[in-house]
Amino acid sequence: MSNSLINKYNIAGPRYTSYPTVPYWDASTFSSIKWSNSVMQSLQESNSREGISLYIHLPFCESLCTFCGCNKRITKQHSVEQPYINAIRKEWQMYLRLFNEKPIIKELHLGGGTPTFFSPENLECLLEGILKDSKLAIDYEFSFEGHPNNTTRAHLQTLYNLGFRRVSYGVQDYNEKVQKAIHRIQPFENVKRVTEIAREIGYTSVGHDIIFGLPFQNLKHVKETILKTKQLLPDRLAFYSYAHVPWIKGNGQRGFQDTDLPSASLKRKQYELGKSILAQMGYNEIGMDHFALKTDTLYRSMQEGNLHRNFMGYTASKTQTMIGLGVSSISDSWYGFAQNVKDLKSYYRLINDNILPVYRGHILSKEDLIIRKHILNLMCRFKTSWKDSALYFKQLPDVLIKLKEMEADKLIIINSDTVEITKKGQPFVRNVCMAFDMLLQRKQPNTQLFSMTI
Repeated sequence: MSNSLINKYNIAGPRYTSYPTVPYWDASTFSSIKWSNSVMQSLQESNSREGISLYIHLPFCESLCTFCGCNKRITKQHSVEQPYINAIRKEWQMYLRLFNEKPIIKELHLGGGTPTFFSPENLECLLEGILKDSKLAIDYEFSFEGHPNNTTRAHLQTLYNLGFRRVSYGVQDYNEKVQKAIHRIQPFENVKRVTEIAREIGYTSVGHDIIFGLPFQNLKHVKETILKTKQLLPDRLAFYSYAHVPWIKGNGQRGFQDTDLPSASLKRKQYELGKSILAQMGYNEIGMDHFALKTDTLYRSMQEGNLHRNFMGYTASKTQTMIGLGVSSISDSWYGFAQNVKDLKSYYRLINDNILPVYRGHILSKEDLIIRKHILNLMCRFKTSWKDSALYFKQLPDVLIKLKEMEADKLIIINSDTVEITKKGQPFVRNVCMAFDMLLQRKQPNTQLFSMTI
């Protein structure tokens, strides 16, 4: 990839795990009542047909990783586990009261924070409380994020017994200098141990997360990390750009100087090198920043056209409703978004008062729903169409004019009723989506809200 293209298109932009993106949610049209109504509408349309997704945020970590942009609470006091589990189970009961029937769970994901901060016994208590009032879809998928340093055989066996078959481990980079900079020291042997135990127990999908663009990271580090990964051959990989957003996350992302970060052109070289090696290893690129072996459900989903993207990232199947439980979790009813309060004390107070702990959200307009479909198509399939007149919106001619320069650079192909991103243009998928983003076009932010696109 030429430096001229990187310099031209490397701008701040959303990652589009939603549309509208969170900074453009409209508080004036949102209320908890409207949110609850949107959940009920969505469930009436889809629950018996496809089920729902459930995301549970477990925020506690024993130490701070300075690359992390997630909502977390740093503590070594494990007495925090049980009160938090009780609160999540009570929040779930509030949502159950909105449902006309037992929800069918198709996807369930434990994220964080560090889910394996919690003891196996407490995770079992949490999940049994969720599952006892639910049904499972025939093709359900349960997954969790495991920390290689503290995930035990007991964690893996307990969750396997509860139906989990997919686990992802945060690797980031194996170089010691890089690990020290991001305060995430974990030897290869730890990752090897938990990967092998998961497979021995029977997990069918083991994933590793690798980041490029980290402080002090160079091409040699990326190559060495991926070659070590080759020894374990995880079923899927997230290989994504470090999102440096200290203006949002404060001191948590200021454990190093900006000058310690690779340049945009070096970051892109890191990605191209990594992608090339992964291809040689048999991995297929999935959407943006994801790779999978042909045996993994993520690859099959892409081949069958079922790939979906939401606040959990890329998923192998689509559900119209995603309920987020726990502090800072985001829910999606398709017709609306809602985010829980980020402060733990506020979360507990609202739960104790039997109030859904939602503090902000967005109810989608008709235009929002149309554009959301286009952005999902671009992010998941690298093309979109308005052959169906229901997907046409009045600003579309202006969007196509904005895309002309990208067409001239051979990044996209514009036809009479389609836009398709070329192989050359796939690294710029976020830029293409930005042209469709009417809220962003109407109101450019005065300050930087998003990470850089390249």
